[in-house]
Amino acid sequence: MPKQTILFATLIMLALTVLSCKKEVLPKPSSHLRLDYKEANYEPFESESPFTFEMNADAIIKGEKECGYTIHYPKMKATIYLSYKLVNGNIKKLLRDAQKLTYEHVIKADDIVEQPYLNPQQKVYGMFYQVDGNAATNSQFYATDSTKHFVTGSVYFYAKPNFDSIMPAASYIKNDMQRLMETLKWK
Repeated sequence: MPKQTILFATLIMLALTVLSCKKEVLPKPSSHLRLDYKEANYEPFESESPFTFEMNADAIIKGEKECGYTIHYPKMKATIYLSYKLVNGNIKKLLRDAQKLTYEHVIKADDIVEQPYLNPQQKVYGMFYQVDGNAATNSQFYATDSTKHFVTGSVYFYAKPNFDSIMPAASYIKNDMQRLMETLKWK
C-alpha cells in the first residue's frame, strides 16, 4: 500500500476519533410544570348575609347581589361563585336546579363523584360534586337547612378546560370549597 494512502487513512481515523469523542446526546425526559401553593390559612367570613363560613385568607371576596359572592384566586386565574336563595316551599326545585347545573357538564366530564354532606348540629345538609375531566367546572356544591336557606357554589377557571394542566390549582381550590361548605353556618 502506498505511503500516501496509509497517511490519508490514518488522518481519517484520527479525525473520526476526535469527532466522535463528544458526549452522547440524550433526549431530555418529559417534564411537568410544578405548581406549588402555600398551605391555606382560613379565616371566618361574616357579612349581612344569613350565613357565615371560613375562606382562604389569600382569596379576594366580593359581594354580589342578593347575598351572592365571588371569591377570586388571581394567581390561579379562578373564581368560586356562591349564590344564595331563600327556601320558600321550593326546596325540590332548588335541589333539581343545583343537580341539573352539575350534570350539564357530563358531556365533557370523565366522571362526577358525589359526596353527601350532613352536619345535623349546624343544620347544614348538602352535596359536594367533584367533576373529573375537561369540564368547565371541577367542583360544585349545594348546602341547605331545607327550610329557609340554600347556597350553591362552583369554581370556574379563566383558561381552556384542560384538566391535566389545571389539576394542582383545581385540587387546591376544591379543598377550599370543601372547607367553605363544612364551616357553613346559618345565622
